[in-house]
Amino acid sequence: MSGFESSNRDAAPAVDPLALTVYELDGSRSREDQRRVRSGRIKLLLVLLVCALPVIASYFTYYVVRPQGRTNYGTLIEPSRALPDVTLTALDGARVPLSSLRGQWLLLAVGAASCDAPCEARLYAQRQLREMLGRERERLDKVWLVTDGGMPGAALQQALRAEPAVTVLRYPEDELARWLAAEPGRALQEHLYLVDPVGQWMMRFPVDFDPSKVKRDIDRLLRASAAWDRPGR
Repeated sequence: MSGFESSNRDAAPAVDPLALTVYELDGSRSREDQRRVRSGRIKLLLVLLVCALPVIASYFTYYVVRPQGRTNYGTLIEPSRALPDVTLTALDGARVPLSSLRGQWLLLAVGAASCDAPCEARLYAQRQLREMLGRERERLDKVWLVTDGGMPGAALQQALRAEPAVTVLRYPEDELARWLAAEPGRALQEHLYLVDPVGQWMMRFPVDFDPSKVKRDIDRLLRASAAWDRPGR
Protein backbone atom coordinates (compact mmCIF):
# COMPACT_ATOMS: atom_id res chain seq x y z
CA MET A 1 0.00 0.00 0.00
CA SER A 2 2.81 2.38 0.79
CA GLY A 3 4.14 2.02 -2.75
CA PHE A 4 0.75 2.76 -4.19
CA GLU A 5 0.37 5.88 -2.04
CA SER A 6 3.85 7.05 -3.02
CA SER A 7 3.02 6.56 -6.66
CA ASN A 8 -0.12 8.68 -6.26
CA ARG A 9 1.83 11.47 -4.57
CA ASP A 10 4.33 11.54 -7.45
CA ALA A 11 1.64 11.76 -10.11
CA ALA A 12 0.72 15.17 -11.68
CA PRO A 13 -1.97 17.08 -9.79
CA ALA A 14 -5.45 16.65 -11.08
CA VAL A 15 -6.76 19.35 -13.43
CA ASP A 16 -10.14 20.84 -12.73
CA PRO A 17 -12.11 20.40 -16.02
CA LEU A 18 -14.39 23.31 -15.14
CA ALA A 19 -11.48 25.75 -14.62
CA LEU A 20 -9.93 24.72 -17.93
CA THR A 21 -13.19 25.23 -19.74
CA VAL A 22 -13.65 28.73 -18.30
CA TYR A 23 -10.09 29.71 -19.21
CA GLU A 24 -10.52 28.58 -22.79
CA LEU A 25 -13.83 30.40 -23.09
CA ASP A 26 -12.28 33.61 -21.75
CA GLY A 27 -9.46 33.39 -24.29
CA SER A 28 -11.89 32.79 -27.11
CA ARG A 29 -14.02 35.75 -26.03
CA SER A 30 -10.95 38.00 -25.91
CA ARG A 31 -9.99 37.04 -29.45
CA GLU A 32 -13.58 37.63 -30.61
CA ASP A 33 -13.61 41.09 -28.98
CA GLN A 34 -10.36 42.01 -30.72
CA ARG A 35 -11.78 40.85 -34.05
CA ARG A 36 -14.90 42.95 -33.52
CA VAL A 37 -12.83 46.04 -32.65
CA ARG A 38 -10.73 45.65 -35.81
CA SER A 39 -13.85 45.10 -37.89
CA GLY A 40 -15.49 48.19 -36.37
CA ARG A 41 -12.49 50.37 -37.14
CA ILE A 42 -12.36 49.16 -40.72
CA LYS A 43 -16.07 49.90 -41.18
CA LEU A 44 -15.65 53.39 -39.69
CA LEU A 45 -12.76 54.15 -42.06
CA LEU A 46 -14.84 52.93 -45.01
CA VAL A 47 -17.75 55.19 -43.99
CA LEU A 48 -15.41 58.20 -43.70
CA LEU A 49 -13.91 57.41 -47.09
CA VAL A 50 -17.34 57.17 -48.72
CA CYS A 51 -18.31 60.54 -47.18
CA ALA A 52 -15.09 62.15 -48.43
CA LEU A 53 -15.21 60.72 -51.96
CA PRO A 54 -17.54 63.38 -53.44
CA VAL A 55 -15.28 66.16 -52.16
CA ILE A 56 -12.16 64.41 -53.44
CA ALA A 57 -13.77 63.66 -56.81
CA SER A 58 -15.01 67.22 -57.37
CA TYR A 59 -11.63 68.74 -56.57
CA PHE A 60 -9.82 66.14 -58.68
CA THR A 61 -12.12 66.97 -61.57
CA TYR A 62 -11.63 70.71 -61.22
CA TYR A 63 -7.91 70.80 -60.52
CA VAL A 64 -6.62 67.79 -62.46
CA VAL A 65 -9.05 66.53 -65.11
CA ARG A 66 -9.47 69.82 -66.93
CA PRO A 67 -11.00 69.83 -70.42
CA GLN A 68 -8.50 70.72 -73.12
CA GLY A 69 -8.35 74.46 -73.74
CA ARG A 70 -10.09 75.37 -70.51
CA THR A 71 -8.55 78.26 -68.57
CA ASN A 72 -9.34 79.85 -65.25
CA TYR A 73 -9.83 83.59 -65.12
CA GLY A 74 -8.92 83.78 -61.44
CA THR A 75 -5.57 82.58 -60.11
CA LEU A 76 -5.74 79.18 -58.42
CA ILE A 77 -3.89 79.15 -55.10
CA GLU A 78 -1.77 75.99 -55.03
CA PRO A 79 -1.56 74.76 -52.41
CA SER A 80 -4.68 76.34 -50.99
CA ARG A 81 -4.47 78.05 -47.60
CA ALA A 82 -6.75 77.20 -44.69
CA LEU A 83 -8.69 79.80 -42.72
CA PRO A 84 -6.41 80.89 -39.87
CA ASP A 85 -7.38 79.85 -36.36
CA VAL A 86 -8.10 83.41 -35.19
CA THR A 87 -10.97 85.26 -33.54
CA LEU A 88 -11.93 88.56 -35.16
CA THR A 89 -14.13 91.46 -34.10
CA ALA A 90 -17.35 92.61 -35.77
CA LEU A 91 -18.18 96.32 -36.05
CA ASP A 92 -20.37 96.08 -32.94
CA GLY A 93 -17.48 94.58 -30.95
CA ALA A 94 -18.74 90.98 -31.00
CA ARG A 95 -16.02 88.32 -31.10
CA VAL A 96 -16.31 85.99 -34.10
CA PRO A 97 -14.06 82.96 -34.72
CA LEU A 98 -13.01 83.04 -38.37
CA SER A 99 -13.53 79.27 -38.49
CA SER A 100 -17.28 79.86 -37.93
CA LEU A 101 -17.50 81.01 -41.58
CA ARG A 102 -16.81 77.49 -42.85
CA GLY A 103 -19.63 75.68 -44.60
CA GLN A 104 -20.27 78.24 -47.36
CA TRP A 105 -18.35 79.59 -50.34
CA LEU A 106 -16.99 82.98 -49.28
CA LEU A 107 -16.32 85.93 -51.58
CA LEU A 108 -13.94 88.20 -49.68
CA ALA A 109 -13.30 91.91 -50.09
CA VAL A 110 -10.54 93.65 -48.15
CA GLY A 111 -10.02 97.31 -47.26
CA ALA A 112 -9.89 100.15 -44.77
CA ALA A 113 -13.09 101.25 -43.03
CA SER A 114 -13.00 104.62 -44.82
CA CYS A 115 -13.68 102.68 -48.07
CA ASP A 116 -12.78 104.90 -51.02
CA ALA A 117 -14.46 104.75 -54.43
CA PRO A 118 -12.60 101.62 -55.66
CA CYS A 119 -13.48 99.90 -52.37
CA GLU A 120 -17.16 100.74 -52.79
CA ALA A 121 -17.00 99.46 -56.37
CA ARG A 122 -15.61 96.12 -55.18
CA LEU A 123 -18.32 95.79 -52.55
CA TYR A 124 -20.97 96.57 -55.15
CA ALA A 125 -19.45 94.02 -57.54
CA GLN A 126 -19.36 91.49 -54.71
CA ARG A 127 -23.10 91.92 -54.21
CA GLN A 128 -23.87 91.78 -57.93
CA LEU A 129 -21.77 88.67 -58.45
CA ARG A 130 -23.75 86.84 -55.81
CA GLU A 131 -27.06 87.87 -57.37
CA MET A 132 -25.80 86.79 -60.81
CA LEU A 133 -25.58 83.21 -59.51
CA GLY A 134 -29.37 82.93 -59.53
CA ARG A 135 -30.69 79.98 -57.54
CA GLU A 136 -27.14 79.04 -56.50
CA ARG A 137 -26.57 82.37 -54.73
CA GLU A 138 -27.51 80.91 -51.33
CA ARG A 139 -24.29 78.90 -51.46
CA LEU A 140 -22.13 82.04 -51.45
CA ASP A 141 -21.63 84.50 -48.57
CA LYS A 142 -20.16 88.00 -48.85
CA VAL A 143 -17.42 88.97 -46.40
CA TRP A 144 -15.62 92.29 -45.96
CA LEU A 145 -12.40 92.18 -43.94
CA VAL A 146 -11.76 95.67 -42.54
CA THR A 147 -8.04 96.20 -42.06
CA ASP A 148 -8.09 99.03 -39.49
CA GLY A 149 -9.99 100.28 -36.45
CA GLY A 150 -12.09 102.90 -38.21
CA MET A 151 -15.85 102.89 -38.69
CA PRO A 152 -17.53 102.90 -42.13
CA GLY A 153 -19.84 105.81 -42.92
CA ALA A 154 -23.51 105.56 -41.99
CA ALA A 155 -24.69 105.16 -45.59
CA LEU A 156 -22.22 102.33 -46.23
CA GLN A 157 -23.18 100.58 -42.99
CA GLN A 158 -26.82 100.69 -44.04
CA ALA A 159 -25.93 99.23 -47.44
CA LEU A 160 -23.92 96.45 -45.79
CA ARG A 161 -26.89 95.49 -43.62
CA ALA A 162 -29.26 95.17 -46.58
CA GLU A 163 -30.33 91.56 -47.06
CA PRO A 164 -28.42 89.45 -47.66
CA ALA A 165 -26.10 91.27 -45.26
CA VAL A 166 -22.33 91.38 -45.65
CA THR A 167 -20.32 89.78 -42.85
CA VAL A 168 -17.95 92.55 -41.73
CA LEU A 169 -14.98 91.63 -39.53
CA ARG A 170 -11.87 93.53 -38.50
CA TYR A 171 -8.64 91.83 -39.54
CA PRO A 172 -5.43 93.92 -39.14
CA GLU A 173 -3.66 94.11 -42.48
CA ASP A 174 -0.28 92.89 -41.23
CA GLU A 175 -1.92 89.76 -39.81
CA LEU A 176 -4.20 89.26 -42.82
CA ALA A 177 -1.15 89.35 -45.11
CA ARG A 178 0.07 86.14 -43.46
CA TRP A 179 -2.91 84.38 -45.03
CA LEU A 180 -4.01 86.24 -48.18
CA ALA A 181 -1.55 87.50 -50.78
CA ALA A 182 -1.93 89.99 -53.62
CA GLU A 183 -0.41 89.72 -57.07
CA PRO A 184 3.18 91.00 -57.21
CA GLY A 185 3.16 94.78 -57.30
CA ARG A 186 -0.47 95.01 -56.14
CA ALA A 187 -2.06 95.82 -52.78
CA LEU A 188 -4.07 93.33 -50.77
CA GLN A 189 -7.27 95.38 -51.02
CA GLU A 190 -7.27 95.47 -54.83
CA HIS A 191 -8.53 91.92 -55.24
CA LEU A 192 -11.54 89.77 -54.47
CA TYR A 193 -10.73 86.36 -52.95
CA LEU A 194 -12.65 83.08 -52.96
CA VAL A 195 -12.71 80.60 -50.07
CA ASP A 196 -14.32 77.16 -50.40
CA PRO A 197 -16.77 75.62 -47.88
CA VAL A 198 -14.01 73.51 -46.34
CA GLY A 199 -12.31 76.77 -45.34
CA GLN A 200 -9.53 76.91 -47.95
CA TRP A 201 -8.56 80.10 -49.76
CA MET A 202 -8.24 78.71 -53.26
CA MET A 203 -8.67 81.56 -55.81
CA ARG A 204 -7.78 85.23 -56.27
CA PHE A 205 -9.44 87.40 -58.91
CA PRO A 206 -7.56 90.02 -60.95
CA VAL A 207 -7.53 93.74 -60.29
CA ASP A 208 -10.13 95.52 -62.47
CA PHE A 209 -11.77 92.16 -63.06
CA ASP A 210 -14.45 91.32 -65.61
CA PRO A 211 -17.54 90.32 -63.57
CA SER A 212 -18.80 87.91 -66.24
CA LYS A 213 -15.51 86.00 -66.16
CA VAL A 214 -15.48 85.92 -62.35
CA LYS A 215 -19.01 84.53 -62.43
CA ARG A 216 -17.92 81.86 -64.92
CA ASP A 217 -15.21 80.66 -62.53
CA ILE A 218 -17.59 80.61 -59.58
CA ASP A 219 -20.25 78.78 -61.63
CA ARG A 220 -17.72 76.07 -62.50
CA LEU A 221 -16.71 75.64 -58.89
CA LEU A 222 -20.31 75.45 -57.71
CA ARG A 223 -21.07 72.80 -60.31
CA ALA A 224 -17.97 70.82 -59.38
CA SER A 225 -18.95 70.84 -55.70
CA ALA A 226 -22.70 70.26 -56.19
CA ALA A 227 -22.48 66.65 -54.98
CA TRP A 228 -21.36 67.61 -51.47
CA ASP A 229 -22.01 71.33 -50.94
CA ARG A 230 -25.49 72.57 -50.05
CA PRO A 231 -26.79 76.05 -49.17
CA GLY A 232 -26.37 77.00 -45.51
CA ARG A 233 -23.95 75.83 -42.88
